[in-house]
Amino acid sequence: MKKPKWVVKKEQDKRQAASETVWLFGLHAVRDALMNPDRVRLRLIVTKNASDKLADAIATSGMTPEMADPRSFPAPIDPNSVHQGAALEVKPLNWGDFASRVIGGEGKMPVVVMLDRVTDPHNVGAILRSAEVFGASAVVGTKHGSAPETGALAKTASGALERQPYLRVRNLAESMEELRKMGFVVLGMDGEATETIEEALAARPDRPVALVMGAEGPGLREKTKATCDALVKIPFARDFGSLNVSNAAAVALYATRLTR
Repeated sequence: MKKPKWVVKKEQDKRQAASETVWLFGLHAVRDALMNPDRVRLRLIVTKNASDKLADAIATSGMTPEMADPRSFPAPIDPNSVHQGAALEVKPLNWGDFASRVIGGEGKMPVVVMLDRVTDPHNVGAILRSAEVFGASAVVGTKHGSAPETGALAKTASGALERQPYLRVRNLAESMEELRKMGFVVLGMDGEATETIEEALAARPDRPVALVMGAEGPGLREKTKATCDALVKIPFARDFGSLNVSNAAAVALYATRLTR
């Protein structure tokens, strides 16, 4: 009996995901991946200088690095990448179950960042770094339409990718609804909103929070807006200018931390 097309597609996607690898580069990203026991590490390429700087992390990982000439660095990464003499091939991290990850640690009021079509890996990396600093439970993007785990993302995250859960779901609106059922208040960041983030948080002091961030330019999709409990804005001192999505996420996370 011939398998339905959706079953075939699902099996193909699963096989592709199993075969995918990522090249991390830069001293911070490589060091933290070498120290992360949950990382599946495949190949490490370093220069002599980088090897000396990463000696403790390499020893902890148990890997045998391939030594490389800095003038002809052989890792298959963009030649313009600032690799600092270190590149590590890994499997993408598996953060496991969505529901358990977004709840966070025991006794902690969860805060989750949700990304609607934020495709720039540098923005997502910076958001992961802010999420770690301000104690977010997870950053959530979509499997299609959000930046995947890449070397550029990991380098911008400066190690946070190894510690800050980055979950990628199939449908953002459905995940937002799931969070609402778990007791979260879902706040969409929108520069044209009438309510400020401080006002929204003050009115809901005892609720875990999901902050939904849209891509620069188009912002949140209409379906995403309709699924939010409220649309909120960051109040500006002047009537011109705006923050990019990673800066807006940092400000929103800080404002949320002050109330939780």
